[in-house]
Amino acid sequence: MGRWICRPCSRAADSLMLLLVLAASCGPSLEATASPPAPHVKPSYSFGRTFLGLDKCNACIGTSICKKFFKEEIRFDNWLSSRLKLPPSYLLSYSGNYTDDAKSWRLVDITRLTTKYQHDQADKRICTALLKTRTCSLERALRRTDRVQRWLRAKRLTPDLVQGLPSPMLRCPSQRLLDRIVRRYAEVPDAGSIYMDHLTERDKLRLLYTLAVNSHPILLQIFPDVEGWPFPRYLGSCGRLVVSASTRPLRDFFGAAPEVAADLALQLLAVLRSMGANDLNYFFYFTRVDAGTFGVFSNGHLFIRDASTLGIIDREEGSPLTGDQQEYKDIFSCLTVDCQSAAVSCNSIREEQSLVMVCQELLPKLLGGKFLGAVQEKIDRFLQRCAGGFASDQGMDGAVAKLAELLKPLRSCDSRFAYRYPDCKYSDKY
Repeated sequence: MGRWICRPCSRAADSLMLLLVLAASCGPSLEATASPPAPHVKPSYSFGRTFLGLDKCNACIGTSICKKFFKEEIRFDNWLSSRLKLPPSYLLSYSGNYTDDAKSWRLVDITRLTTKYQHDQADKRICTALLKTRTCSLERALRRTDRVQRWLRAKRLTPDLVQGLPSPMLRCPSQRLLDRIVRRYAEVPDAGSIYMDHLTERDKLRLLYTLAVNSHPILLQIFPDVEGWPFPRYLGSCGRLVVSASTRPLRDFFGAAPEVAADLALQLLAVLRSMGANDLNYFFYFTRVDAGTFGVFSNGHLFIRDASTLGIIDREEGSPLTGDQQEYKDIFSCLTVDCQSAAVSCNSIREEQSLVMVCQELLPKLLGGKFLGAVQEKIDRFLQRCAGGFASDQGMDGAVAKLAELLKPLRSCDSRFAYRYPDCKYSDKY
């Protein structure tokens, strides 16, 4: 040890107690080494209201899952270690982890209804158009509009309240469909009623804002996966972020093995068939498809990953909106799309529209060059005719049935297809 400089001490200085006293009063270097370790501080996300979009409520989606974020029961990406860090806010979607017990985690998708840039531009558009300023209270500005005032007074969601909204789902709305939205809106306690008495003014504004920006989360709520609909499970929203069950986009499978490609193509045809014929007598159609429209669960099951381009026609009731009523425009018609863009007439929707789009954009990338000889030639010939809209006399249903018959023996029965394994071993269905 270093040399001590202290007053003289008695012979009892060799006692342990005196040594400790002397060390405490005369030895700064010893004091430094003996200091207690700093307490362990649990790292935490630095969540801000801006990242989540909570600063924009009630011009937002909802708050049903906010507690999960702040309790760190939802974490981004695979970052379950102590280095917790938020990803960039400009991304449209994020991979996340979700837990109910802090022990077992499952993958989820965390998405924005539009990019943050598009959200910011829409917010500026609201302030500029309604209050003539660059920034403002979005809720106060929107409450001044005729549409919001009509929503706040309404006891029931009726077609005239949604006319002119850009969502394809609301292009041809029936009263039956709108009642289903109110009954199953998951951001409020379930009242099981077609009347909006259980919705506060805040709830009504959030529902209107969601429908005006992107109807994807509403479709997930009113046609849930537990009832057999081909959509991922809706887990909740916080601000302008939506959380749903995790998927891999179909684009990740364009290079898959032939038996996987055949299986996914068959599921894709089955989904399209169910969209045209289901027990509720709704006809679903796509206005656009791309490589991210469909997704695949970890068990190999295919479903609709992005429902934002889905339109719905009620075959049972039809739509009461015709002509000029459908062309009504206001600020809610222009939050994410060009106000001048022309909407498609309900009467112009063809039964085969979605299948033709899929044959043009997806099936050639999924099935092209995967099989041998005559089989590949037959598949290519079908896809060419399908992409052209089947100008021949053969009906769409018959042609799809032939393609399905061609693909069925090309898929395999093994653990890669957990959604149907081992059932496929004991059933002729597969």
